Amino acid sequence: MVCEVAIVSGKGGTGKTTIAASFVAFSGNLVMADCDVDAPDLHILLKPDVKHSEDFISSKVARIDTDSCTNCGLCQTSCRFDAVDPPEINPIACEGCGVCEYICPEHAISMHDKVSGELFESKTSFGHMVHARLLPGEGNSGKLVTEVRKRSVKFAENKKNRLVLIDGSPGIGCPVIATVTGLCLGIVVTEPTFSGIHDMKRVLDLMKELRVKPLVIINKYDLNIVNSQSIERFCQEQDIEILGTLPFNPIMTESMIAGMTLPEFSPQHELVKNLERMWKRVENIASERQ
Repeated sequence: MVCEVAIVSGKGGTGKTTIAASFVAFSGNLVMADCDVDAPDLHILLKPDVKHSEDFISSKVARIDTDSCTNCGLCQTSCRFDAVDPPEINPIACEGCGVCEYICPEHAISMHDKVSGELFESKTSFGHMVHARLLPGEGNSGKLVTEVRKRSVKFAENKKNRLVLIDGSPGIGCPVIATVTGLCLGIVVTEPTFSGIHDMKRVLDLMKELRVKPLVIINKYDLNIVNSQSIERFCQEQDIEILGTLPFNPIMTESMIAGMTLPEFSPQHELVKNLERMWKRVENIASERQ
C-alpha cells in the first residue's frame, strides 16, 4: 500500500517547498508530486528531466459555425456569463455549460475540448516526479491536483515505492482539499505570526474534518518565541504532534538562490540535521499507518 504524505501550509511563504525539497533529498524510495498547480516551484530545486508531458483537458468551450448561424440572438440572451456575441464566443468568458449549444435552432454551436493546463512525468536525481501547471486564468485546479495524485500513486505502485511525498499549495481552497483528502499523513508548516497561527488553525480544521492525521513544523520559531509557545500549547491541547522547530537562518534563502536543496547546499549544517531527524520520524509514522 502506498502512503501519501503531503506538506501544506495555511498561508504562503512559510518555507513549505524548501522543507519538502529537503525531505526529498533525504529519502531513498519515494515518488514526488507537486500539487501546487497554480504556482508550482518544486521543480526549481529538483530540476526534473521531463520524460512525458500532455495537455490537461477538464472542460469545454463553445464555438459558432458562422456559415450556419442566422444571428437569431437566442444564444446571446441565454448565456448567463455574457460570453456570446454572435457570431463570436469569448473563450475566456465561456464556462462550457452547453446552454448555447442546446438552445441553438440551427445547431450552429458545438462544444470543443479546452486545454486548461499541462501534466508532466519526470525523473530527478532523487527519483521520479509527477507535476503539473495550470494555465493562467483557468479553473479546475482541484481536478488537476487529483490527476497528479492518481498518477503519482500509480507510478509508486509500478516502481514498488511505498511513499509519495506531496508538495501542496497554501490556503484551504479547492487544490488543498484535493491534496488533503484521503492522505496517510499531513504536515503543516507554520510560522509564529498572527496570520501564520490563524491559517494554521484553518488547515488543521480541514484535516480534522477529512480525518487526516496532522503533524506541525514551526519554521522561524525564534522570530517570536511567545507566538511559537502559543502554537505549541494549541497543538498540545489538540493532541497534535509538533514534528520539530526550525530557527530563522539565511541559509534557506541562500540554498534557494543557488537552486539547490538544503541538504545538497550544506549537508553538515545543524538545520539539515534537524530536518533529517524530522524526516526519519515521518517515515516511522508513515510505516505504522500503512
